[in-house]
Amino acid sequence: MSSKAESFLTPAEQKTLVDCVREAEAHTSGEIVPVIATISHDYPRGGLLGAMVCASLTALLLTLTLGRDDMWVFLGLFLALYLCFSRLFDAFPALKRPFIAKREMAEEVEEAAFTAFYRHGLHETRDQTGIIIYVSIYERSVQVLADKGINDLVDPKVWNEVVSLVTYGIRNNKPGEGLCSGVRRCGEILAEQFPIKPDDTDELPNLIIE
Repeated sequence: MSSKAESFLTPAEQKTLVDCVREAEAHTSGEIVPVIATISHDYPRGGLLGAMVCASLTALLLTLTLGRDDMWVFLGLFLALYLCFSRLFDAFPALKRPFIAKREMAEEVEEAAFTAFYRHGLHETRDQTGIIIYVSIYERSVQVLADKGINDLVDPKVWNEVVSLVTYGIRNNKPGEGLCSGVRRCGEILAEQFPIKPDDTDELPNLIIE
């Protein structure tokens, strides 16, 4: 069974995106790498909270239904139900979403994007001109990070525009088009400060699916 990251883009969309990256990089020495991830964190606290809430409410309902005014009956039901709900939340991470704060998800996506930047070697380009467009499907979030060579000359706030382009495409069920728009915009920004060099080589993959 393919992961959500693998099925996020169709094979045709993946090919089109790779072509977009190649076209954008044809005008700049920068390296643009879209990364698609299924999830940025497993959120154990969300699963714990969700299991506790669901087990408590279900145990209370069953206790009242049985007509038992006994704390031990409630505790016994709660423990049994908690184990069941814990396994359910682990098996279906989507159930955790209502119990995860938006701030926590944003922080985890940012950290995962930063980790992916270094894990995939975007910091190792010749001129420190790597850019990652990180899409985390579970959190429905996009992060754009650039290496030091770029950030020394380009205001990091400009990447918010790239995030908006990619997010707009995803929200309209056109993730491939959104990513291509973001890649093209990155290419335009990079071409102004980092034009293509005669000895330029393609240093990084043009698409990574985690």
